[in-house]
Formats: sequence, structure tokens, C-alpha cells
Amino acid sequence: MQGWEKIDFDAKEHRAKPENHFYLISLPARELRSLSGIVRRVAQDAAPRTEDLGIQRQHDPERSEEIGRFVEFGFPWSTLSEAKRASAEFNDLRKPGWLPTAIVLNILTKGAIRNGNTIADADLASIVQVDGQPHLQLPYDKWSADWEPSRLPPFEVIDGQHRLWAFDGASKLENFQLPVVAFVGLDISWQAYLFWTINIKPKRINPSLAFDLYPLLRNEDWLDRAEGHLIYRETRAQELTEILWSYPDSPWYDRINMLGERQNRWVTQSAWIKSLTATFVRSWDRRSSTSGGLFGGRSKSEGEVLGWSRAQQAAFLIFAWRKFADAVAASKDAWAENLRHPPKAGNDKVARVEDIKAGDDLAFFGAHSLITTDQGVRGFLHVVNDLCYEQASALKMNIWRPDEQSSANPIAAVESALQGLATQDFAGFVTSIGKELASFDWRTSSTPGLDEPKRRAKLVFRGSGGYKELRTQLLEHLSSSDGGHGEAAKRLLGRS
Repeated sequence: MQGWEKIDFDAKEHRAKPENHFYLISLPARELRSLSGIVRRVAQDAAPRTEDLGIQRQHDPERSEEIGRFVEFGFPWSTLSEAKRASAEFNDLRKPGWLPTAIVLNILTKGAIRNGNTIADADLASIVQVDGQPHLQLPYDKWSADWEPSRLPPFEVIDGQHRLWAFDGASKLENFQLPVVAFVGLDISWQAYLFWTINIKPKRINPSLAFDLYPLLRNEDWLDRAEGHLIYRETRAQELTEILWSYPDSPWYDRINMLGERQNRWVTQSAWIKSLTATFVRSWDRRSSTSGGLFGGRSKSEGEVLGWSRAQQAAFLIFAWRKFADAVAASKDAWAENLRHPPKAGNDKVARVEDIKAGDDLAFFGAHSLITTDQGVRGFLHVVNDLCYEQASALKMNIWRPDEQSSANPIAAVESALQGLATQDFAGFVTSIGKELASFDWRTSSTPGLDEPKRRAKLVFRGSGGYKELRTQLLEHLSSSDGGHGEAAKRLLGRS
């Protein structure tokens, strides 16, 4: 391209002008491994970083070992512990192990020097023209597993070392083909540039957009075994978030920022998923003194795992949020009235209130309500989960069983589950939690008209530390109330 004529090529600075072409090749993985070497970066003797011509970070053998398992049996089986892989219990988690992204390498040319070594002529590989088509000529007629170069290998890896090293000693995978992008005689500065643009420059996609793809990955056999693997818990959390957003009678109907859009003020899907995986879908850990997730697992001594379906779990969340929203709507407390009727600004104009849907209660959905923030969502989920987890056996929550006649349609299944939930004894416990939490002061620090001491007190809820602080204050608020949740809140505070 004409733009290349404006580039400052300089062989003295390891930026010699590249060849006109690079090539797309397919090679058996073990053969490619034997042909390839690495020039690594080191940090020693205080050498200037511009004089360190290596581009690769140190090899992580565990990562290559996991990739090797992935090639055989895919994800998530490759990430399971050795004990779980050895058992037959998880064999149904095996999936195809594709490696469709290319290994990027450079073919060394005659006289190339790396770390004081020169490639031997007998070990050179090259691109030659055969009948007008490029052909890879290797330093042997037929590859064998014991072939090795006398000094430098003919290929140096620019990107993909962990994928390639996964095939070390894997004789049963020696015919596994890998795609390769091959440059010829590419100067080391351009190799570093390639490595940077491949590994560092790309912008990670918005987490909420990534989670929005989870429904395309659904497999009931995976999701029903959520305990013990993060991706399953995240997948279930994504499904619950989607139902909270899409169920017409949910307080959060069309009020979750599903794609992480900047102009959308609602809590993002990503934040909801993180809050659910930190609360209701959290796994139970016998070494921890904290509560587990109500939808996660628990030890036999703690009682059986709740055999709730996805529809039951979603219905429970919607029910809890409904009761809380109803209690806030009925509240005449000063904090709620302040949010519904903000004070006038100094110019006698009403303080600006962000546009919301007609009929929405500003005490719950307003721009200055802590309830609609990331911290508020997690705080509510934390407290309801922990109290119900604490009281699950006493409340006999495991008696509520899935409806075998429930529709496969998520919305219809949730509707049926909500009808069944309303008749359960623990419904009153959840309702009372929402009623008590409605008397907590849910104003944010930016609420117009707050006096300075109150504003400063509200600042503790900002940032990552706000999650723990809000949970603590909500439990303290509940601990002074009568009923089962008051005593449970005191016990939870004692373990915090």
C-alpha cells in the first residue's frame, strides 16, 4: 500500500522493511512444535529494555497443560480439578476442543542471529515457488518425532507459544493440525509490534455484551450442575437477570442496562450478574464463616440443596423485589418523601429529576435513590439471600418443589412459580424483610437538600467498599426489628 512508503524503516533499529507477503499455512502441531523456538524477554543486569530483543513473556507450563486438555475434551472439562477429571461424574461436560486462531511465527533467514547463535544452513526453511504457487520447503523430506535443529530452530514464535507448547510429548495428538500465519525474515521490532497489536491493543468487549451472548450457549445439562464452576453460576445468573428484565410484572422490567450502554442509567447486566454470583448463586465453602448462596450448594450437615428450577429461582427474586417495591411505595418516611418531592433549587426551579416511566415511584426508581445503584442492588440481594440461607431449614424452603407441569416457556413458567410461591410459609418471611428494609434511608449522597453530615455519611456507600458497608448497615437496621429476621440479622453481624 502507498502508506508503507511513508514509514521509517531502519535496519539499525531492528525495523528493516518487511517482505511483501506473509503466508497462511497448516501444519501438524507436534511437527510445528519441533520446528519452533522462542526469543524471550528477560530482566537482568539492568540491561536497557531497548536492548532486550525478546518479545515473549515467560512460559506458563500449567496454561499449556490446560490447553492440551482442552484440545482433547474442550471447555469446561479442561479446567476441572484432577480429581474431578478422573471421576466419571463429569464426563458429560466434555466438548470439542477447537484451536481455530493462528499461531503467528517468523521464518528465520540465512545468517539470522538470536542470543549469539546463528541458524545452521541445514536447518533453514523457506518459501519457494512451485508451479507459480508458494510452497513451504522444510529442512527434511519427512518429519520424525526425534528431529531437532543443530542450533536455532527455523521458526520463531511471535504469538501462540502456550498453544504450541501444549503439544509437547502429546503423541496421540501429533496429527492435530494448526493454522499458521508465517512471516519471512521479519525484523524483531516488527515482531514486537505484532505481539503488542495482537495481545494488548484489542479492546475487551463490554462485559454486559459478553453476558448477553450466554443464552446462545445454554445447555440444561450444564446449567443444572452449577455448583463448583464459575461459568455455570454466571450462566444461571445471566438467565435470572434476563428474566428480571423481561418479565412484565418484575419491578426491573426494561430497567436493566443489558448491553452496557453509556447513555442508559440503569444498573448494567454485568453488574447484576456479578451481584447474583456474589449472593444467591454463590457456592458454599465450608472453610468460610459467611453464608452461601441460596441457589448454590451446601453441605449435608447444613441441609439439602434447594431443588428449585430456574423458574422458581426467578420467581423468588421477583417476589422479593415486588414486596420491597410495594413497601417503599407505601412508605411515608422522610427519606422517601424527600425523593418524591425534591426541594427547589436556589433559582426557584424544581431540582432536576431524571426522566422515568409514568407512575414510577421516585423513592424507588428515582435518580437519587440508592436502590437503583449497583451498591443498592447488591445490598438488597445480599441481605435477602443471607437471611433466607440462615433460616432455610427453619422455613422449610425445600418443601417448595418444581411444578412438573410447568411450561417450557420461561415467562409462563415464572408466572406459575409465582402463584405457587405465594402459598409457601416462607413468603411471609420475605415480605417482612422488604417491609423492614423500606424504612432504611435509601438516599444517595447526591440527593438535593441533604445536610452536610448526612451527605458525608452517605459517601461510605460509594466505590467497591460500599458493598460491604451497605450490607452491614442493612443488617444493623434489621437487627433491631422483631421477628425471625431480626435474630438472624444479629447472628450474621456477629460473623461479619
